[in-house]
Amino acid sequence: MSTDDKNRAIAAAILPLVGGAGNIASVAHCMTRLRLGLRDRSLVQDEALKALPSVMGVVEDDTYQIVLGPGTVARVTPEFEALVAEAPKPAPTAEELADKGAALKAARKAKNATPFKLFLRKIANIFVPLIPALIGCGIIAGLNGLLVNLGWLPAVTPALAAIASGFMALIAVFVGYNTAKEFGGTPILGGAVAAIIVYAGVAKVEVFGQALSPGQGGVLGALGAAVLAVYVEKWCRRWVPESLDVLVTPTLTVLVSGLVTIFGLMFVAGEVSQAIGDFANWLLEHAGAGAGFLLGGLFLPLVMLGLHQALIPIHTTLIEQQGYTVLLPILAMAGAGQVGAAMAVYLKLPRNGSIRRTIRSALPAGFLGVGEPLIYGVSLPLGRPFVTACVGGAFGGGFVGLFSMLGDKVGSTAIGPSGWALFPLLDGNGGLGTTIAIYAGGLLVGYLVGFVATWFWGFSRAMIEEFDVDPEAAATPGPVAAGGPAADPEPEPAKV
Repeated sequence: MSTDDKNRAIAAAILPLVGGAGNIASVAHCMTRLRLGLRDRSLVQDEALKALPSVMGVVEDDTYQIVLGPGTVARVTPEFEALVAEAPKPAPTAEELADKGAALKAARKAKNATPFKLFLRKIANIFVPLIPALIGCGIIAGLNGLLVNLGWLPAVTPALAAIASGFMALIAVFVGYNTAKEFGGTPILGGAVAAIIVYAGVAKVEVFGQALSPGQGGVLGALGAAVLAVYVEKWCRRWVPESLDVLVTPTLTVLVSGLVTIFGLMFVAGEVSQAIGDFANWLLEHAGAGAGFLLGGLFLPLVMLGLHQALIPIHTTLIEQQGYTVLLPILAMAGAGQVGAAMAVYLKLPRNGSIRRTIRSALPAGFLGVGEPLIYGVSLPLGRPFVTACVGGAFGGGFVGLFSMLGDKVGSTAIGPSGWALFPLLDGNGGLGTTIAIYAGGLLVGYLVGFVATWFWGFSRAMIEEFDVDPEAAATPGPVAAGGPAADPEPEPAKV
């Protein structure tokens, strides 16, 4: 079977289990999950969906999210969309069912979605589309730095520097564009206002007795400028006559927002950005081990609550200011704790072939920093191993933070990758060898502590008795008396 046929087969297997094409209101995907807007949640066959070999788990939020893994989800989503588009439109008699599903969805969304989380999700939606460019440019920057240090290809390194730095020089424009799009304005107007921040001519403007610097305020200033532009634009749409709208609305939007950006937002956002950088440096220099312990240990619970999205603009601000974020390598230790815990679970449950197969298939992704298969397929369903995995992440984060206190900072030039995949993006204030060694040491500490904590404290005796069985053997009925019913098999742990 070709790759395209395989991806279409995965999509075809999923579609009927989520209620068919008529139950799909929207289709999207992130790095690992197929995100579906459903008209009627009750039509989803959860257990059958989790049993599919290609499905690593499901998560229910404002959308129904099916974990397929990196790479796979980007290829399956277009096939899924094609199947939905090819399906016949639902008969008119299904409208009442669709209305009922929409009402249930709205009620569930109102119950579970707090204003704060919805705001954080908007912020994340602004920055997540920028991650591929951050990764690509970050890797090129790392390669260029290596070539410069080795004295190789001196005629090529200036070009590589330009390629790596071009996106970061204009990142404020992309943030402004995405912000306006996310908040309901005209994207290009958000980009136009944000472009003021990186325009070299602002150096001729004085605010509060100080000359502005191109780029002052960075991505935070761009975000604020674009949000302001959206509100100005919406005000103009309400009050400007339609005959003049095409001329007056964009002009007033850019003019008013631009003036406020130059004479207020750039200065304020610049001070806030500088404070974020100074605080991150101070925290790691004076309390690095403790801060790393807390950040590494609490990151996965933050992810489960959706609060990790608040860190995305902070990462981006640090990368823009310093060339790397010192927080990401510490947070990456949470994934190391998951890997160590999973290896302990694997050895602790020698008879449970189902869980062991899940771990074998998910470990390679875990080493590369993709933790969702291990989280949703192993540690979180088991309960205590999730906690002990967080302990492993805490000690790994404390290890990296300790070296920051000793003067050796470890940072990442981009956000997104983690685990071993972060090695090409590492940077710091010391040599590359030292930076790599510290990060690798943190991973090893996370693996080791996650394993040990899970081995000794991740299972109670009752859990061992429940899970250390062969579910396939237990599912096979034993001999029964003639005419007597077969004994019910023990339930098989969920395959995700």
